[in-house]
Amino acid sequence: MNKQHILTLTFFFSTFLLNTIYGQNKSDTLTTFETIKYDGVSIFNGITHTYSRPFHWQHDDFVTLSQVALGAAFVFAFDDPLNEAFNKQNEDIPQLVKDVGFRFGKPLFNYGMTTGIYTIGLLAKSEKIRRTGVLLITANTTGGLLQTLTKTVAGRARPAAGAKTDWRPFDNSAEYHSFPSGHAILAFTTMYALSKQFESKWIKAGLLALGSITPISRMWANQHWASDVFLGIAISIFTVDSADNYLKKSQRYAQDHNLNKISWRFTAGAGQVGVIGTF
Repeated sequence: MNKQHILTLTFFFSTFLLNTIYGQNKSDTLTTFETIKYDGVSIFNGITHTYSRPFHWQHDDFVTLSQVALGAAFVFAFDDPLNEAFNKQNEDIPQLVKDVGFRFGKPLFNYGMTTGIYTIGLLAKSEKIRRTGVLLITANTTGGLLQTLTKTVAGRARPAAGAKTDWRPFDNSAEYHSFPSGHAILAFTTMYALSKQFESKWIKAGLLALGSITPISRMWANQHWASDVFLGIAISIFTVDSADNYLKKSQRYAQDHNLNKISWRFTAGAGQVGVIGTF
């Protein structure tokens, strides 16, 4: 069995697992064409919602942005030693792990998997799987377009092509399309979105661990700096959370109607401790 067969079986197993867990939630109120149209509107609105979020950010959002920027700057300062360390590990990494990491971050395979999940939900008339597919397509499309634009504008050299401070904005060569890592964005976005579909912390951790293989493999392959990968993962988290929040707030799918309207959080301060419910 070759590596491509292993990846294909992994894909079908994951979609079968989703179908088994979610089961059937049949709805005869819409035709197949109407359902696709309905989900297409969800995807389009989710993308526009995500891109418009910065115009609606409040204080806490800008604090988060500052923290991400500081984190990226910190990682950037250590790009050279991190690159050297990962290069030294490269020969000890099994080729299968490298191949899985590389292929899973490729647009063809990644979009094949995400649209495959949606198609299974459509054919099985399972709204929950369809929603998962909508979330995957929305987040991956949003992040994919964003990274393509950013790569072109930034024009950062890959580790194998130049120094970490070598920037050539709007350079068309692939050697100067390093910032951020597109492979990291696609792979981690998919696994992070899937992790949101499960309550088990062990399943969530396992999916996120799988999603981390591709980002790390890009550093083993000397194709990206650590700061490229850091920003890629940050973009993944932002796009998935934003798309998921849109679907929850718009309540376009039945499972979002049953969400608890009160968000509880624990708080502690000087001389006091309590629980706050946000309506």
